[in-house]
Amino acid sequence: MCARAGPRPKFEQRGVLRAPARRRGPARRACDTRAVSTLDALARELHSTWLREIPLAAAMAIEIAACTPEELAVRAPLAPNRNLHGTAFAGSLFSLCALTAWGAAWLALRQRGLDGVLVLADSRIRFRKAVSGELLCRCRPDLSAVERSLAGLEATRRASFTLVCTIDQHGKNAVTFDGDYVVHSREQPHARP
Repeated sequence: MCARAGPRPKFEQRGVLRAPARRRGPARRACDTRAVSTLDALARELHSTWLREIPLAAAMAIEIAACTPEELAVRAPLAPNRNLHGTAFAGSLFSLCALTAWGAAWLALRQRGLDGVLVLADSRIRFRKAVSGELLCRCRPDLSAVERSLAGLEATRRASFTLVCTIDQHGKNAVTFDGDYVVHSREQPHARP
């Protein structure tokens, strides 16, 4: 990661993790710097969007744990998201997954300079194990499938793809979420699912 002047952005101060950039010579280094800088800015914008537009996100105290081209990881503390058993509330687990996948789709749009109305059209969630610590949700999109779907957005004014999120507990899968997300071009009227 390249050095930068001034204080680190708030979400970096809290321990945002990033995979180290691969570097091959001066031209590659400049490209990596711009890509990381752009992704950092998008991550900050995404977090601000959640807090501004979705009151539940602030109540859950979510923050971005990692943001790379291959993965978006979002965490939330257990305390505001617990149930009467002292484990994570199922509604919080679902909401964290839905927001993480939505965030990954939003990032995919923004990285490509696209704009649209992004909605969760359908979802499935499986709770396999109680989560008793910090909630950490990971979304690793199939980048080629997302790219194929978004390639047709301009022509059809609509794109859809499925995103999978997972939450692990003690190294084992606790929650798996599959969400079908739909993007409508802003010019096209759309019905909310």
